[in-house]
Amino acid sequence: MSLLIVVPNRDMSKLQALLTHALPDVLIEIWPNIKNHAAIEFVLAWNPPKGLWQTLPNVKAISSFGAGIDGLMKHEALPEVPIARIVDPQLANDMALYILGQILNFKLRLNEYQTKQNNKLWKPKRAHNASKVGILGLGQLGTKTAQLLTINGFTVSGWSRTQKNINGISCFYGDEGLVEMVSQIDFLVCLLPLTEHTKDILNYKLFQNLPSNACIINVARGEHLNEYDLLLALQNNEISTAILDVFKTEPLPQDHPFWSHPKIIITPHASALTSIDTVVEQITKNYQCMIKEEPLINLIDSKLGY
Repeated sequence: MSLLIVVPNRDMSKLQALLTHALPDVLIEIWPNIKNHAAIEFVLAWNPPKGLWQTLPNVKAISSFGAGIDGLMKHEALPEVPIARIVDPQLANDMALYILGQILNFKLRLNEYQTKQNNKLWKPKRAHNASKVGILGLGQLGTKTAQLLTINGFTVSGWSRTQKNINGISCFYGDEGLVEMVSQIDFLVCLLPLTEHTKDILNYKLFQNLPSNACIINVARGEHLNEYDLLLALQNNEISTAILDVFKTEPLPQDHPFWSHPKIIITPHASALTSIDTVVEQITKNYQCMIKEEPLINLIDSKLGY
């Protein structure tokens, strides 16, 4: 029996060593270096190559390397086995702090002052009068972010696929609810899972319903954003700024227009990074659950995508 790590274009040697220590009786392999395809029963993956699953006839369980599973399903359907994800208890707090920090940076004009410093300009301005935040996605990350923003004096609204009730948060749902929410906010934060229904949800039609001073913050998935529509909306002053941590192609290509756009702020998918210790702990636990034929932890519904 063996466990296979499939995360192309990343050095997984440290994770391999830690899993080998945690599971000393299990062969831990890194794709594409596989001794016996038929011996692999557990796969930890992100962006697996097309055709992988057909080469692994005895897989009994799969885990995403991330908090979602969209990175597993880009090319083809997954085997009909239990599928889990990584749930880092610190992740929600890190994400909430990142979003609060970016909102404060924008509100207090700190990025503007950095540019002015580079040009040796002394031009103080009053902080932006912006305090209304709308969050797309009211799962664990969205709820934690909403709570932190509320504590810090922001008025927070949230939108989800189905109706929810959260103390202190104005909750919206459905297509009409989305339009109603975005029409009255200063910051729009995307924390949605990526599904067929949420792909390209950040599009020109939505931007037109936002106030022209609004700032877009995408920390979910690059596929949530229609990149062409964003550039058009910024050009036409439909919105004022975009803060982006995720992209359709990562790393962002050197010739991508986002790099040099004066109204776009970029970070390298760094808003909330999962601890490697958490990955090792949860993969070890789920491998043992698989062996004992017990339910895996952090299971997802592959039809819903989360």
